[in-house]
Amino acid sequence: MTNRELILNVLNGSQKNGLLTGNCEDILTEFPDKSVGCVITSPPYWQMRKYHTNGNDPDAMIGEEKTPEEYVKRLSNIFHQIKRILKTDGSVWLNLGDKYHNKNLMGMPWRVAIAMQEDGWILRNDVIWHQMRGTQSAKDRLRDVHEHVFHFVKSKKYYYDTDIIRIKPRKLPTVNGKEVISATGVSGKKYRRQILESKELNEQERTAAITALDQTLEKMREGELVDFRMTIRGRQRTFHSDNLEISGRAKELKTKGFFITTSNAKGHLPTDIWNIVPEDEWRKDVHYAVFPTKLLELPIKATSQVGSVILDPFMGTGSTLVAANQLNRQGLGIELSEKYVEIARNRLSTPQLF
Repeated sequence: MTNRELILNVLNGSQKNGLLTGNCEDILTEFPDKSVGCVITSPPYWQMRKYHTNGNDPDAMIGEEKTPEEYVKRLSNIFHQIKRILKTDGSVWLNLGDKYHNKNLMGMPWRVAIAMQEDGWILRNDVIWHQMRGTQSAKDRLRDVHEHVFHFVKSKKYYYDTDIIRIKPRKLPTVNGKEVISATGVSGKKYRRQILESKELNEQERTAAITALDQTLEKMREGELVDFRMTIRGRQRTFHSDNLEISGRAKELKTKGFFITTSNAKGHLPTDIWNIVPEDEWRKDVHYAVFPTKLLELPIKATSQVGSVILDPFMGTGSTLVAANQLNRQGLGIELSEKYVEIARNRLSTPQLF
């Protein structure tokens, strides 16, 4: 079966996974335009490791470039190809680590990210992957325990399922079965007193503020909200800025005399710092930079649908495809090393759970 046939079989759903051996710069040309909805990958880092490459075609190995500029240009060109095959509402998640060269931190992840932005990509998030452990090789700087995971899209309108990744709130407590208290202990009593005692609000603003507070508390009783904060003119300050030109909240405080921020009962979205320990199980093989499948769960759930195809153009030993299958998606992976492809094939044949 040709690469093209294998790609089409996975894209049309007649095959669950497709493992493609070779240089991704060549194989990506065989994908149809706008055919893949989600790409999750971690390319080899610049001058960090020596990977298995079948003993031939050394120039095909990403990360062996002599200069940072060559590395960035090459990756940027690859992601330019990926932009062609990505659906309009698709997403790319890119994990990259940094590199010290002559004691100088190179900023490689951001060099690549900025090059992609210059090529038209929209950067939606810079996630900090806190690996929660690490060794100390240098004695004159702090330990390295994080890497970047960038979320890129090519259109301002893209698929993103916020509800499936929300962190569910705890049940709200009540006092004497009547008074509801927010998830952080706010009952509204203090705000009510501040409104009634305020000398900054006129009578109309005071009445509107009391009405808004009562409506918010009622939504909490009905289970629509789990928490809220009220900002009242003269009592609290806006969160970020008092400048009316750049802060909508500052404008609201000036014109209305108050504003309320709430937390939906569906839960809140995760932050952009992820505490995930690197996976150890597959480090016993010849690959030294194994993608933990737990790192892939949120990107897959948030930016792809059940039954869709997840592509990893630097597949390694197949973690992205394993995670895709665990979450009922198909997987396409491209890998230069035949040895890694075989490991990935064995992993995919063994059922695994998050």
